[in-house]
Amino acid sequence: MYYHEIAPILPLRPYVQYFWVLEDTMESTEVRNFKIIPDGVPALIFQDSPNLFTDVQGKLIPKLYVYGQFNQYTEERISGAFRIIGVYLYPTALKALFGIDANEFANQNIPLEELVHQPILEKVVNARTVREKIVIISQFLVQQLQNQKGNADKANYVSNLLQYGKSLKQVQQEMNISERTLERLVKQYVGMSPKVYSRIIRFQANLNLLRESSFKSLTELTYESGYFDQSHYIREFKTFTGSTPKQYLLDTQEQLLNFPEFKK
Repeated sequence: MYYHEIAPILPLRPYVQYFWVLEDTMESTEVRNFKIIPDGVPALIFQDSPNLFTDVQGKLIPKLYVYGQFNQYTEERISGAFRIIGVYLYPTALKALFGIDANEFANQNIPLEELVHQPILEKVVNARTVREKIVIISQFLVQQLQNQKGNADKANYVSNLLQYGKSLKQVQQEMNISERTLERLVKQYVGMSPKVYSRIIRFQANLNLLRESSFKSLTELTYESGYFDQSHYIREFKTFTGSTPKQYLLDTQEQLLNFPEFKK
């Protein structure tokens, strides 16, 4: 598989972390299995090939779609060659881009045509090169930002505090806001409750340590990541990956972070 990242244009940098391209030219009838691991970040995805991913029920994933926050892992499958272009957003970007509360996107793949009344799919499909497709998507996103109003500064600050490991109580104190206000703010701009969002942030920090083998034992990894005990850690890990930590290392191949291919 081939993977690379492309930096966004300047107007998009507060909202888009990067564009990415994942491609496999291998033609095969073998069904390949992938997992989407919750990472606290939404994205826009374009499937740039005749072969489309399906969910576990065999339903086709939309060709051009937006997905919001997931609170547990999901699975997708594909046969044959494929190319995907992804727009990896910042946690609070959906509200800024579409003017819709982020929790409306939670645990869903929403076709872009249901969100906007523009022939964006046709334009992207007809563009000849990956770079041309990214230019079209970028122009669309800039136009979306111009059409929307709102200020996510407070939500961005909250998100950053949680990313830096602050507890919910510490965030409330630093922001001088109530628990209810924090709940509303994070649901509206990030798309899930603060408690679930902070769990995913902790899990992702732990997963990075696991990827880097930055630990001596599973027990050390458990307590270093702030879990009560090993059974709590493994239970949380299985919620977000469907595997134990050991199975994850043995059975997955991760070309794109949080989108590993796994052996059935």
